[in-house]
Amino acid sequence: MTATGPDIILIDDDDDLRHALKQGLELDDLDVVDFKRPPDALEAIGRDFAGAIVSDIRMPGMDGMQFMAKVLDIDAAIPVILVTGHGDIQLAVDAMREGAYDFIPKPFSVQDLGAVTRRALEKRRLVLENRILRSELDSVSGIAERIVGRSPAIGALRSEIELVAGTGADVIVIGETGAGKEVAARALHDFSPRASAGFVALNCAALPPDIFESELFGHEAGAFTGASKQRIGKLEHANGGTVFLDEIESMPLDLQAKLLRAIEERAIERLGSNKRIPLDVRFVAATKSDLSDEAKAGRFRADLYYRLNVVTLTIPPLRERREDIPLLFEYLARQARARYRRDIPEFTPLLERQLVDHHWPGNVRELRNIADRWVLGLWNGFDSGTSRSGEDFAGPLSDRLAAFERAVIEAEIRKAGGRLKDVYTSLGISRKGLYDKMQKHGIVVDGDDG
Repeated sequence: MTATGPDIILIDDDDDLRHALKQGLELDDLDVVDFKRPPDALEAIGRDFAGAIVSDIRMPGMDGMQFMAKVLDIDAAIPVILVTGHGDIQLAVDAMREGAYDFIPKPFSVQDLGAVTRRALEKRRLVLENRILRSELDSVSGIAERIVGRSPAIGALRSEIELVAGTGADVIVIGETGAGKEVAARALHDFSPRASAGFVALNCAALPPDIFESELFGHEAGAFTGASKQRIGKLEHANGGTVFLDEIESMPLDLQAKLLRAIEERAIERLGSNKRIPLDVRFVAATKSDLSDEAKAGRFRADLYYRLNVVTLTIPPLRERREDIPLLFEYLARQARARYRRDIPEFTPLLERQLVDHHWPGNVRELRNIADRWVLGLWNGFDSGTSRSGEDFAGPLSDRLAAFERAVIEAEIRKAGGRLKDVYTSLGISRKGLYDKMQKHGIVVDGDDG
């Protein structure tokens, strides 16, 4: 779906007022198309109309109320702003119950009308964007259902998984905590010939050292005190499938040597046994550390690192792929809806700004928690007063306000890819107002296209 149309469609049978309003709004950098008759305006409005509508109520033939009803029949989410006379206030209030976005009573300033329409445009933009996101999620299949996002980095990751999944090569997955390393590992498994066999995950940081070897290789009855019966280890249990070794940098060095032997020989021996058990598994190791640096520091075996490092997949942190956040949030909210059997609340411009501006120390795991709380109706914003870069707003109130304003403007500029018209439209200020604030805060944009 491609959004179309001007910013504002203006309808008023008073020629002088209509022309004055059109001129004033255009001076505020809004694209306006005006009509004297509502039926003529209807011909310019479709479900993909991306703007807002400003209409007088009292007009001959089709009045503003009748016109609004026809507009909302086309798309109930098109924002309609009614211009009311003194005696029409109650009528306008009733219209809002029937779906009007807002009303503005006469007399009013063009600046007031511009502020209301900019808020309406932001809401309309978000409605259309959410429709696109839902359409994308409805149409995806395969790996795109698992590795969700539009960013080049995520597109490259999907391509790499598709190339590697069917090869059986061992893989190292690198990424910060919560970035989605296990999601990538499961995609490698599920889109490989091993999909019908087991996917066995082992968190190397969570197992006490004294039971680690038994968990990995298994043991025979009587192999050590407390081993009352035979136990099949994780590697043997995964035969034919995939072993996911999360936080492998936490594995004890002595056990790393035994794991290396199992990988090289594709065979294991249970504790207390001399019988070799053939092993047909793929190893996927995940780490948040640079294993090369860990090896140089003596905290990880270099030979194990080089043996595992046939293929390396890197999961970008969420803060480096902010264009994925709305789509990913919609995806996670759908999962939450299915789990909790709740409807997804309306995705608001404020929520979008907060999500895109947050610095995401917990990555996708943190975003999932917020999606859960949003669907449950329990989320009221982030607890900390930090911007996307993580700086704290501290000091006198004037300094805090200035820092916050700068952070918001920089976030919107990044979000808009440097297109300043999108920035001042989103923020609800004029072009001059944005330039003045950028000069005040020393914000420079290369290649501004206005």
